[in-house]
Amino acid sequence: MPLSIHRDDLLPGRNFIGRWCEAQQGRRFDVIDPATDTVFASVPDSGADDARAALDAAHAAFPAWRAVPAKQRAQILKRWNDLIMAHREDLGRLISREQGKPLAEGRGEVVYAASYVEWFAEEATRANGDVIPAPVTGRRMFALKEPVGVVAAITPWNFPAAMIARKIAPALAAGCTVVCKPAEDTPLTSLALVKLAGEAGVPPGVLNIVTASRERAAEVVDVWLDDARVRKISFTGSTPVGKQLARRSADTLKKLSLELGGNAPFIVFDDADLDAAVDGLMVAKFRNGGQTCVSPNRVFVHTSVHDVFVDKLAARVGALKVGPATEPESQIGPMINARAVDKIERHVIDALERGARIAVGGTRLVSLGTNYYAPTVLAGTDATMACTCEETFGPVVPVTRFDTEAEVVAAANATPFGLAAYFYSRDVKRIWRVADALEAGLVGINEGALAAEAAPFGGVKESGYGREGSVHGLDEYMQMKYLCQGQL
Repeated sequence: MPLSIHRDDLLPGRNFIGRWCEAQQGRRFDVIDPATDTVFASVPDSGADDARAALDAAHAAFPAWRAVPAKQRAQILKRWNDLIMAHREDLGRLISREQGKPLAEGRGEVVYAASYVEWFAEEATRANGDVIPAPVTGRRMFALKEPVGVVAAITPWNFPAAMIARKIAPALAAGCTVVCKPAEDTPLTSLALVKLAGEAGVPPGVLNIVTASRERAAEVVDVWLDDARVRKISFTGSTPVGKQLARRSADTLKKLSLELGGNAPFIVFDDADLDAAVDGLMVAKFRNGGQTCVSPNRVFVHTSVHDVFVDKLAARVGALKVGPATEPESQIGPMINARAVDKIERHVIDALERGARIAVGGTRLVSLGTNYYAPTVLAGTDATMACTCEETFGPVVPVTRFDTEAEVVAAANATPFGLAAYFYSRDVKRIWRVADALEAGLVGINEGALAAEAAPFGGVKESGYGREGSVHGLDEYMQMKYLCQGQL
Protein backbone atom coordinates (compact mmCIF):
# COMPACT_ATOMS: atom_id res chain seq x y z
CA MET A 1 0.00 0.00 0.00
CA PRO A 2 1.69 3.26 -1.12
CA LEU A 3 0.15 5.18 1.81
CA SER A 4 1.49 2.86 4.48
CA ILE A 5 3.42 4.56 7.29
CA HIS A 6 6.81 3.82 8.77
CA ARG A 7 5.83 4.00 12.46
CA ASP A 8 3.02 1.57 13.10
CA ASP A 9 2.73 2.82 16.69
CA LEU A 10 1.33 6.11 15.31
CA LEU A 11 -1.84 4.08 14.79
CA PRO A 12 -2.64 3.25 18.43
CA GLY A 13 -6.31 2.63 17.62
CA ARG A 14 -7.39 3.41 21.20
CA ASN A 15 -8.53 6.30 23.35
CA PHE A 16 -6.00 8.20 25.43
CA ILE A 17 -7.30 8.94 28.93
CA GLY A 18 -4.09 9.27 30.89
CA ARG A 19 -3.11 6.04 29.14
CA TRP A 20 -4.08 4.20 25.97
CA CYS A 21 -7.31 2.31 26.56
CA GLU A 22 -10.38 0.81 24.91
CA ALA A 23 -13.90 2.17 25.33
CA GLN A 24 -15.38 0.94 28.59
CA GLN A 25 -18.19 -0.86 26.79
CA GLY A 26 -15.73 -2.47 24.37
CA ARG A 27 -17.39 -1.08 21.25
CA ARG A 28 -15.46 -0.06 18.12
CA PHE A 29 -16.32 1.49 14.77
CA ASP A 30 -14.68 1.38 11.36
CA VAL A 31 -12.61 4.03 9.61
CA ILE A 32 -13.28 4.20 5.86
CA ASP A 33 -10.84 5.11 3.11
CA PRO A 34 -12.90 7.54 0.98
CA ALA A 35 -10.81 6.78 -2.11
CA THR A 36 -11.93 3.16 -2.17
CA ASP A 37 -14.89 3.19 0.25
CA THR A 38 -13.27 0.31 2.15
CA VAL A 39 -12.53 -0.23 5.84
CA PHE A 40 -8.86 0.03 6.76
CA ALA A 41 -8.87 0.63 10.55
CA SER A 42 -11.10 0.81 13.61
CA VAL A 43 -11.16 2.87 16.80
CA PRO A 44 -13.14 2.86 20.07
CA ASP A 45 -16.80 3.80 19.88
CA SER A 46 -16.88 5.71 23.15
CA GLY A 47 -19.84 6.65 25.28
CA ALA A 48 -20.74 8.74 28.30
CA ASP A 49 -18.56 6.72 30.69
CA ASP A 50 -15.48 7.33 28.56
CA ALA A 51 -16.24 11.02 28.23
CA ARG A 52 -16.62 11.31 31.99
CA ALA A 53 -13.36 9.44 32.58
CA ALA A 54 -11.54 11.81 30.23
CA LEU A 55 -13.01 14.79 32.04
CA ASP A 56 -12.03 13.35 35.43
CA ALA A 57 -8.44 12.97 34.18
CA ALA A 58 -8.30 16.49 32.75
CA HIS A 59 -9.82 18.02 35.88
CA ALA A 60 -7.36 16.19 38.14
CA ALA A 61 -4.38 17.24 35.99
CA PHE A 62 -5.32 20.91 35.77
CA PRO A 63 -3.86 22.27 39.04
CA ALA A 64 -0.41 20.83 38.35
CA TRP A 65 -0.37 21.81 34.67
CA ARG A 66 -1.41 25.41 35.27
CA ALA A 67 1.40 25.67 37.83
CA VAL A 68 4.04 24.63 35.29
CA PRO A 69 5.99 27.78 34.33
CA ALA A 70 5.05 29.14 30.93
CA LYS A 71 8.60 28.67 29.69
CA GLN A 72 8.46 24.94 30.46
CA ARG A 73 5.08 24.58 28.75
CA ALA A 74 6.59 26.37 25.76
CA GLN A 75 9.51 23.94 25.67
CA ILE A 76 7.13 20.97 25.64
CA LEU A 77 5.15 22.50 22.78
CA LYS A 78 8.36 23.14 20.84
CA ARG A 79 9.30 19.48 21.22
CA TRP A 80 5.82 18.56 19.99
CA ASN A 81 6.33 20.79 16.96
CA ASP A 82 9.69 19.15 16.27
CA LEU A 83 8.16 15.67 16.46
CA ILE A 84 5.30 16.64 14.14
CA MET A 85 7.75 17.94 11.57
CA ALA A 86 10.00 14.90 11.98
CA HIS A 87 7.02 12.64 11.20
CA ARG A 88 5.39 14.82 8.56
CA GLU A 89 5.60 12.12 5.89
CA ASP A 90 3.80 9.54 8.03
CA LEU A 91 1.24 12.10 9.20
CA GLY A 92 0.69 13.37 5.66
CA ARG A 93 0.07 9.84 4.41
CA LEU A 94 -2.32 9.19 7.29
CA ILE A 95 -4.29 12.36 6.53
CA SER A 96 -4.58 11.46 2.86
CA ARG A 97 -5.62 7.90 3.67
CA GLU A 98 -8.46 8.73 6.04
CA GLN A 99 -9.55 12.09 4.58
CA GLY A 100 -8.84 11.57 0.87
CA LYS A 101 -6.97 14.76 -0.02
CA PRO A 102 -4.01 14.48 -2.43
CA LEU A 103 -0.75 13.54 -0.76
CA ALA A 104 0.85 16.91 -1.47
CA GLU A 105 -2.01 18.55 0.43
CA GLY A 106 -1.73 16.01 3.25
CA ARG A 107 1.94 16.84 3.69
CA GLY A 108 1.14 20.54 3.47
CA GLU A 109 -1.49 20.23 6.18
CA VAL A 110 1.08 18.74 8.56
CA VAL A 111 3.33 21.77 8.10
CA TYR A 112 0.32 24.05 8.56
CA ALA A 113 -0.68 22.24 11.76
CA ALA A 114 2.87 22.45 13.12
CA SER A 115 2.92 26.19 12.48
CA TYR A 116 0.21 26.65 15.14
CA VAL A 117 2.08 24.52 17.66
CA GLU A 118 5.24 26.55 17.07
CA TRP A 119 3.37 29.86 17.21
CA PHE A 120 1.64 29.12 20.51
CA ALA A 121 4.81 27.69 22.01
CA GLU A 122 6.23 31.15 21.54
CA GLU A 123 3.07 32.92 22.70
CA ALA A 124 2.96 30.91 25.94
CA THR A 125 5.62 33.16 27.45
CA ARG A 126 3.88 36.35 26.32
CA ALA A 127 0.58 36.09 28.21
CA ASN A 128 1.27 39.39 29.90
CA GLY A 129 -1.09 41.20 32.23
CA ASP A 130 -1.28 44.87 33.16
CA VAL A 131 -0.19 47.12 35.97
CA ILE A 132 -2.96 49.70 36.27
CA PRO A 133 -2.21 53.21 37.57
CA ALA A 134 -4.04 53.52 40.88
CA PRO A 135 -6.47 56.43 41.29
CA VAL A 136 -5.47 56.94 44.95
CA THR A 137 -2.28 56.67 46.96
CA GLY A 138 -1.44 53.53 48.90
CA ARG A 139 -2.93 51.12 46.37
CA ARG A 140 -1.62 48.81 43.65
CA MET A 141 -3.85 47.45 40.88
CA PHE A 142 -3.09 44.52 38.57
CA ALA A 143 -4.87 42.62 35.80
CA LEU A 144 -3.56 39.07 35.41
CA LYS A 145 -4.31 36.40 32.81
CA GLU A 146 -4.93 32.85 33.94
CA PRO A 147 -6.02 29.62 32.18
CA VAL A 148 -9.76 29.23 31.86
CA GLY A 149 -9.71 25.57 33.01
CA VAL A 150 -10.65 22.32 31.31
CA VAL A 151 -11.28 22.76 27.57
CA ALA A 152 -13.45 20.48 25.42
CA ALA A 153 -12.30 20.53 21.80
CA ILE A 154 -14.52 19.12 19.04
CA THR A 155 -12.79 18.97 15.68
CA PRO A 156 -13.99 18.48 12.07
CA TRP A 157 -12.96 15.94 9.45
CA ASN A 158 -11.71 18.19 6.66
CA PHE A 159 -8.40 19.17 8.33
CA PRO A 160 -7.77 16.45 10.93
CA ALA A 161 -4.28 17.69 11.85
CA ALA A 162 -4.63 21.45 11.49
CA MET A 163 -7.87 21.79 13.44
CA ILE A 164 -6.70 19.80 16.45
CA ALA A 165 -3.41 21.72 16.52
CA ARG A 166 -5.18 25.06 16.22
CA LYS A 167 -7.28 24.27 19.30
CA ILE A 168 -5.01 22.20 21.51
CA ALA A 169 -1.79 24.19 21.11
CA PRO A 170 -3.20 27.45 22.55
CA ALA A 171 -5.06 25.54 25.27
CA LEU A 172 -1.86 23.84 26.46
CA ALA A 173 0.13 27.06 26.08
CA ALA A 174 -2.35 28.89 28.31
CA GLY A 175 -2.15 26.20 31.01
CA CYS A 176 -5.48 24.53 30.30
CA THR A 177 -6.07 20.79 30.16
CA VAL A 178 -8.05 19.26 27.32
CA VAL A 179 -10.64 16.64 26.44
CA CYS A 180 -11.06 16.15 22.71
CA LYS A 181 -13.41 14.34 20.37
CA PRO A 182 -12.17 14.20 16.78
CA ALA A 183 -14.53 13.78 13.84
CA GLU A 184 -15.73 10.22 13.36
CA ASP A 185 -14.57 10.21 9.72
CA THR A 186 -10.95 11.12 10.52
CA PRO A 187 -9.94 10.05 14.05
CA LEU A 188 -6.56 8.49 13.25
CA THR A 189 -4.52 11.64 12.63
CA SER A 190 -5.73 13.10 15.91
CA LEU A 191 -4.67 9.99 17.83
CA ALA A 192 -1.24 10.11 16.18
CA LEU A 193 -0.79 13.74 17.17
CA VAL A 194 -1.75 12.99 20.77
CA LYS A 195 0.80 10.18 20.83
CA LEU A 196 3.51 12.58 19.67
CA ALA A 197 2.39 15.11 22.28
CA GLY A 198 2.98 12.48 24.97
CA GLU A 199 6.44 11.80 23.56
CA ALA A 200 7.11 15.54 23.71
CA GLY A 201 6.43 15.55 27.45
CA VAL A 202 2.77 16.49 27.84
CA PRO A 203 1.93 14.84 31.19
CA PRO A 204 -0.77 12.13 31.42
CA GLY A 205 -4.21 13.62 31.97
CA VAL A 206 -3.38 16.98 30.43
CA LEU A 207 -4.48 15.95 26.92
CA ASN A 208 -7.18 13.30 26.58
CA ILE A 209 -8.88 12.07 23.43
CA VAL A 210 -11.93 9.89 22.94
CA THR A 211 -13.28 8.71 19.61
CA ALA A 212 -16.94 8.06 18.89
CA SER A 213 -19.14 7.14 15.95
CA ARG A 214 -21.70 9.53 14.52
CA GLU A 215 -24.39 7.70 16.48
CA ARG A 216 -22.64 8.22 19.85
CA ALA A 217 -20.98 11.60 19.30
CA ALA A 218 -23.75 13.48 21.10
CA GLU A 219 -23.55 11.08 24.05
CA VAL A 220 -19.88 11.96 24.51
CA VAL A 221 -20.21 15.69 24.01
CA ASP A 222 -23.32 16.02 26.20
CA VAL A 223 -21.30 14.87 29.20
CA TRP A 224 -18.89 17.75 28.69
CA LEU A 225 -21.64 20.27 27.98
CA ASP A 226 -23.54 19.46 31.16
CA ASP A 227 -20.54 19.31 33.51
CA ALA A 228 -19.51 22.60 35.10
CA ARG A 229 -15.90 21.43 35.28
CA VAL A 230 -15.59 22.07 31.55
CA ARG A 231 -15.09 25.81 31.32
CA LYS A 232 -14.52 26.20 27.60
CA ILE A 233 -15.85 24.63 24.39
CA SER A 234 -13.97 25.02 21.11
CA PHE A 235 -15.87 23.72 18.10
CA THR A 236 -15.45 23.83 14.34
CA GLY A 237 -18.38 22.53 12.33
CA SER A 238 -21.88 23.32 11.16
CA THR A 239 -23.95 26.26 12.36
CA PRO A 240 -26.89 24.11 13.58
CA VAL A 241 -24.55 22.07 15.80
CA GLY A 242 -22.82 25.24 16.98
CA LYS A 243 -26.16 26.72 18.04
CA GLN A 244 -26.98 23.56 19.95
CA LEU A 245 -23.64 23.69 21.75
CA ALA A 246 -24.26 27.32 22.69
CA ARG A 247 -27.70 26.50 24.07
CA ARG A 248 -26.43 23.55 26.10
CA SER A 249 -23.48 25.57 27.40
CA ALA A 250 -25.72 28.31 28.74
CA ASP A 251 -26.63 26.49 31.96
CA THR A 252 -22.99 26.46 33.09
CA LEU A 253 -21.97 29.65 31.22
CA LYS A 254 -19.00 28.12 29.47
CA LYS A 255 -16.70 30.17 27.32
CA LEU A 256 -17.21 29.32 23.63
CA SER A 257 -15.22 29.52 20.41
CA LEU A 258 -17.40 28.59 17.46
CA GLU A 259 -16.07 28.46 13.90
CA LEU A 260 -19.17 27.55 11.93
CA GLY A 261 -20.57 27.44 8.42
CA GLY A 262 -19.78 29.83 5.60
CA ASN A 263 -21.11 31.03 2.27
CA ALA A 264 -18.10 32.95 1.02
CA PRO A 265 -18.47 35.42 -1.85
CA PHE A 266 -15.68 35.89 -4.41
CA ILE A 267 -16.04 39.13 -6.36
CA VAL A 268 -14.24 39.99 -9.60
CA PHE A 269 -14.58 43.66 -10.51
CA ASP A 270 -14.18 45.02 -14.04
CA ASP A 271 -10.76 46.49 -13.21
CA ALA A 272 -9.39 43.23 -11.77
CA ASP A 273 -6.36 41.38 -13.06
CA LEU A 274 -8.35 38.46 -14.48
CA ASP A 275 -5.46 36.00 -14.56
CA ALA A 276 -4.64 36.76 -10.94
CA ALA A 277 -8.32 36.39 -10.03
CA VAL A 278 -8.49 32.98 -11.70
CA ASP A 279 -5.32 31.93 -9.88
CA GLY A 280 -6.75 33.11 -6.55
CA LEU A 281 -10.06 31.36 -7.13
CA MET A 282 -8.32 28.10 -8.00
CA VAL A 283 -6.36 28.26 -4.74
CA ALA A 284 -9.31 29.28 -2.60
CA LYS A 285 -11.93 27.01 -4.15
CA PHE A 286 -10.19 23.75 -4.96
CA ARG A 287 -8.04 23.24 -1.89
CA ASN A 288 -9.17 19.94 -0.40
CA GLY A 289 -11.61 19.58 -3.27
CA GLY A 290 -13.66 22.54 -2.06
CA GLN A 291 -14.20 20.94 1.33
CA THR A 292 -13.08 23.94 3.37
CA CYS A 293 -15.07 26.39 5.45
CA VAL A 294 -13.53 29.40 3.66
CA SER A 295 -14.04 27.99 0.17
CA PRO A 296 -15.76 30.50 -2.17
CA ASN A 297 -19.34 29.39 -2.57
CA ARG A 298 -20.66 32.29 -4.68
CA VAL A 299 -18.58 33.87 -7.45
CA PHE A 300 -19.71 37.27 -8.71
CA VAL A 301 -18.14 38.57 -11.93
CA HIS A 302 -18.75 41.98 -13.50
CA THR A 303 -20.75 41.74 -16.72
CA SER A 304 -18.04 43.39 -18.81
CA VAL A 305 -15.46 40.68 -18.00
CA HIS A 306 -17.81 37.78 -17.25
CA ASP A 307 -17.43 35.77 -20.45
CA VAL A 308 -13.65 36.09 -20.59
CA PHE A 309 -13.35 35.14 -16.93
CA VAL A 310 -15.61 32.08 -17.27
CA ASP A 311 -13.64 30.86 -20.29
CA LYS A 312 -10.31 31.23 -18.46
CA LEU A 313 -11.71 29.56 -15.35
CA ALA A 314 -13.31 26.67 -17.24
CA ALA A 315 -10.03 25.93 -19.01
CA ARG A 316 -8.16 25.76 -15.70
CA VAL A 317 -10.84 23.71 -13.94
CA GLY A 318 -11.17 21.28 -16.81
CA ALA A 319 -7.44 20.55 -16.62
CA LEU A 320 -7.53 19.50 -12.96
CA LYS A 321 -6.53 15.88 -12.36
CA VAL A 322 -8.98 13.91 -10.23
CA GLY A 323 -7.93 10.71 -8.49
CA PRO A 324 -6.87 9.04 -5.26
CA ALA A 325 -3.95 10.27 -3.18
CA THR A 326 -1.98 7.21 -4.25
CA GLU A 327 -1.60 8.78 -7.69
CA PRO A 328 1.06 11.53 -7.56
CA GLU A 329 -0.59 13.61 -10.27
CA SER A 330 -3.93 13.86 -8.40
CA GLN A 331 -5.02 17.43 -7.64
CA ILE A 332 -8.58 16.66 -6.49
CA GLY A 333 -9.27 13.62 -4.37
CA PRO A 334 -12.53 11.95 -3.38
CA MET A 335 -15.16 13.68 -1.32
CA ILE A 336 -15.32 12.47 2.27
CA ASN A 337 -18.29 10.14 1.66
CA ALA A 338 -21.24 9.42 -0.60
CA ARG A 339 -23.51 11.82 1.32
CA ALA A 340 -21.21 14.68 0.32
CA VAL A 341 -21.37 13.68 -3.36
CA ASP A 342 -25.16 13.37 -3.17
CA LYS A 343 -25.37 16.97 -1.91
CA ILE A 344 -23.08 18.24 -4.67
CA GLU A 345 -25.15 16.44 -7.30
CA ARG A 346 -28.38 17.83 -5.85
CA HIS A 347 -27.00 21.38 -6.02
CA VAL A 348 -25.91 21.01 -9.64
CA ILE A 349 -29.22 19.49 -10.75
CA ASP A 350 -31.16 22.25 -8.96
CA ALA A 351 -29.06 24.95 -10.66
CA LEU A 352 -29.60 23.43 -14.10
CA GLU A 353 -33.34 23.16 -13.53
CA ARG A 354 -33.40 26.87 -12.61
CA GLY A 355 -31.56 28.02 -15.73
CA ALA A 356 -27.83 27.68 -15.09
CA ARG A 357 -25.53 26.03 -17.60
CA ILE A 358 -22.46 23.85 -17.20
CA ALA A 359 -19.24 25.43 -18.47
CA VAL A 360 -17.22 22.37 -17.49
CA GLY A 361 -17.71 19.25 -15.34
CA GLY A 362 -21.08 18.53 -13.79
CA THR A 363 -20.89 14.75 -13.41
CA ARG A 364 -20.07 12.04 -10.91
CA LEU A 365 -16.88 10.21 -11.80
CA VAL A 366 -18.17 6.72 -11.13
CA SER A 367 -15.28 5.14 -12.99
CA LEU A 368 -13.00 6.30 -10.17
CA GLY A 369 -15.27 5.26 -7.33
CA THR A 370 -18.30 6.16 -5.25
CA ASN A 371 -17.02 9.44 -3.82
CA TYR A 372 -15.65 11.35 -6.82
CA TYR A 373 -17.21 14.36 -8.54
CA ALA A 374 -15.80 16.29 -11.49
CA PRO A 375 -14.62 19.86 -10.78
CA THR A 376 -17.44 22.01 -12.14
CA VAL A 377 -18.14 25.57 -13.26
CA LEU A 378 -21.77 26.68 -13.46
CA ALA A 379 -22.57 29.88 -15.36
CA GLY A 380 -25.82 31.82 -15.11
CA THR A 381 -26.46 31.14 -11.43
CA ASP A 382 -28.57 33.36 -9.20
CA ALA A 383 -29.73 33.72 -5.60
CA THR A 384 -32.67 31.33 -6.04
CA MET A 385 -30.43 28.28 -6.46
CA ALA A 386 -29.40 25.91 -3.68
CA CYS A 387 -25.72 26.17 -4.66
CA THR A 388 -25.72 29.87 -3.76
CA CYS A 389 -27.85 29.58 -0.62
CA GLU A 390 -26.28 26.49 0.95
CA GLU A 391 -22.63 25.62 1.49
CA THR A 392 -21.91 23.06 -1.24
CA PHE A 393 -18.61 21.88 0.29
CA GLY A 394 -17.35 20.46 -2.96
CA PRO A 395 -15.60 21.36 -6.25
CA VAL A 396 -18.44 23.39 -7.78
CA VAL A 397 -18.08 27.06 -8.77
CA PRO A 398 -21.37 28.95 -9.35
CA VAL A 399 -20.75 32.17 -11.33
CA THR A 400 -23.21 35.09 -11.22
CA ARG A 401 -23.08 38.34 -13.23
CA PHE A 402 -23.29 41.77 -11.59
CA ASP A 403 -23.30 45.37 -12.85
CA THR A 404 -22.57 47.73 -9.95
CA GLU A 405 -20.46 47.79 -6.81
CA ALA A 406 -23.44 48.52 -4.58
CA GLU A 407 -25.38 45.64 -6.13
CA VAL A 408 -22.64 43.08 -5.58
CA VAL A 409 -21.81 44.16 -2.04
CA ALA A 410 -25.48 43.83 -1.12
CA ALA A 411 -25.59 40.37 -2.73
CA ALA A 412 -22.40 39.29 -0.99
CA ASN A 413 -23.83 40.29 2.38
CA ALA A 414 -27.26 38.75 1.72
CA THR A 415 -26.54 35.63 3.76
CA PRO A 416 -26.77 34.76 7.45
CA PHE A 417 -23.10 33.71 7.32
CA GLY A 418 -19.97 35.82 7.51
CA LEU A 419 -16.80 33.77 7.66
CA ALA A 420 -14.68 34.60 4.57
CA ALA A 421 -15.02 36.90 1.58
CA TYR A 422 -12.74 37.63 -1.37
CA PHE A 423 -12.56 40.31 -4.04
CA TYR A 424 -10.25 41.37 -6.84
CA SER A 425 -9.77 45.00 -7.87
CA ARG A 426 -6.92 47.38 -8.73
CA ASP A 427 -8.79 50.50 -7.63
CA VAL A 428 -7.36 51.56 -4.25
CA LYS A 429 -10.43 53.56 -3.25
CA ARG A 430 -12.71 50.66 -4.13
CA ILE A 431 -10.52 48.23 -2.17
CA TRP A 432 -11.07 50.14 1.06
CA ARG A 433 -14.76 50.77 0.40
CA VAL A 434 -15.51 47.12 -0.29
CA ALA A 435 -13.28 45.78 2.50
CA ASP A 436 -15.16 47.98 4.97
CA ALA A 437 -18.58 47.02 3.60
CA LEU A 438 -18.20 43.22 3.48
CA GLU A 439 -19.70 41.42 6.48
CA ALA A 440 -17.06 38.76 7.08
CA GLY A 441 -14.42 37.94 9.65
CA LEU A 442 -11.80 37.23 6.96
CA VAL A 443 -11.38 39.22 3.76
CA GLY A 444 -8.98 38.31 0.96
CA ILE A 445 -8.07 41.32 -1.21
CA ASN A 446 -6.42 40.16 -4.43
CA GLU A 447 -5.48 37.02 -2.51
CA GLY A 448 -6.97 33.53 -2.39
CA ALA A 449 -4.98 32.03 0.51
CA LEU A 450 -6.07 33.60 3.78
CA ALA A 451 -5.07 31.40 6.69
CA ALA A 452 -1.87 31.82 8.70
CA GLU A 453 -0.95 31.04 12.28
CA ALA A 454 -0.24 34.72 12.99
CA ALA A 455 -3.68 35.85 11.74
CA PRO A 456 -6.96 35.78 13.71
CA PHE A 457 -9.28 33.21 12.12
CA GLY A 458 -13.04 33.38 12.73
CA GLY A 459 -16.34 34.74 11.53
CA VAL A 460 -19.27 37.02 12.26
CA LYS A 461 -23.04 36.56 12.17
CA GLU A 462 -23.99 32.87 12.03
CA SER A 463 -20.44 31.84 11.20
CA GLY A 464 -19.75 32.02 14.91
CA TYR A 465 -17.53 33.97 17.28
CA GLY A 466 -14.12 33.74 18.87
CA ARG A 467 -10.80 33.68 17.04
CA GLU A 468 -8.18 30.99 16.46
CA GLY A 469 -4.52 31.70 15.72
CA SER A 470 -2.70 34.98 16.39
CA VAL A 471 -2.21 36.65 19.75
CA HIS A 472 -5.99 36.77 20.09
CA GLY A 473 -6.20 32.98 19.88
CA LEU A 474 -4.35 32.58 23.18
CA ASP A 475 -6.76 34.95 24.93
CA GLU A 476 -9.64 32.63 23.99
CA TYR A 477 -8.23 30.12 26.52
CA MET A 478 -7.57 32.61 29.30
CA GLN A 479 -9.58 34.73 31.68
CA MET A 480 -8.76 38.02 33.36
CA LYS A 481 -8.33 38.40 37.11
CA TYR A 482 -8.13 41.83 38.70
CA LEU A 483 -6.06 42.25 41.88
CA CYS A 484 -6.29 45.30 44.08
CA GLN A 485 -3.90 45.68 47.02
CA GLY A 486 -4.48 48.48 49.50
CA GLN A 487 -2.96 49.81 52.71
CA LEU A 488 0.48 50.31 51.13
